[in-house]
Amino acid sequence: MIYILTGEKETGRNAESSRAALVPESRRVGSVTLAAQELGISQPAVTSQIKKLEKELDLQLLSPMGRGVRLTEVGARLASEAGRLFSLERSIETMLEEHRLGQAGTLKIAATYLPANFLLPGPVASFKRGHPNADVAFTTTGSAQAFDLLLRYEADIAFIGGGKRLDRADLTGIPWMEDEMWFVVHREHPLADKTVPLAALAGEPFALREPGSFSREQLFSLFRLRGLPPPRVGLEMNGFSELIRVVSDGYGLAFLSALEAQEAVERGPLRRIRVEDVRLTNPISLYTRKEPLSALAARFLDMLSTAHR
Repeated sequence: MIYILTGEKETGRNAESSRAALVPESRRVGSVTLAAQELGISQPAVTSQIKKLEKELDLQLLSPMGRGVRLTEVGARLASEAGRLFSLERSIETMLEEHRLGQAGTLKIAATYLPANFLLPGPVASFKRGHPNADVAFTTTGSAQAFDLLLRYEADIAFIGGGKRLDRADLTGIPWMEDEMWFVVHREHPLADKTVPLAALAGEPFALREPGSFSREQLFSLFRLRGLPPPRVGLEMNGFSELIRVVSDGYGLAFLSALEAQEAVERGPLRRIRVEDVRLTNPISLYTRKEPLSALAARFLDMLSTAHR
């Protein structure tokens, strides 16, 4: 769209355009001939385009100076403004290229509590270190809210734990990983580090999450399938940290994801109870919309895939 009377040769421009602009004085070559050489076009073509622009603007932009030319006052002003436009254009082109290559933009992740706290912080930190120009918006929320964020385009990727599914034609969900479920008690409990039948737990008080939570529903289903009375609920808590603390202080049993309980079992006051013929898991799925991911989101998933190989 523009002609440049400098030594700065721009690419991707139509040399026969009807408009021309002059870049800042500091880049002047002071000669139409030299400018034509820099641009790789003929001197008459440059002269013609300058004349066309002067006629269109009804302003004189260049005046003779010896064997060369100089910018008039308005020509210098135009050159200065054109230089700003060129700088802005280069900035825009760089921004677009970074987005195209997945090096910039905003990666929007929604995740339920388990993946958000135990599985994703490390990969997100690693990704951010490798993509310093990118922003990451990370939301920890419930499964229903995570789906909503994905559907409202407020998340690019959703990590949903607890086996929750949303079957919609516009979403794609794939299994990402599974975490084993553990029965845990205080280390001085009579059943600590023992292997027992499930019936041995039937009379024990449990500290459980609120009704509707995945671990609670899974536990009640297990007892029902084995023909046992429902687990005895001694305490209801709204978070796994509260469960860990209560059982660590010596009250009852907890039924938790291994990721939640592992540190307290390995280094703290809790111990596992292994139950005969029982192995339950907490499945975690990865959801996206059925449309092309942004380059940034695609790079993040590629990194996760590589890390799990």
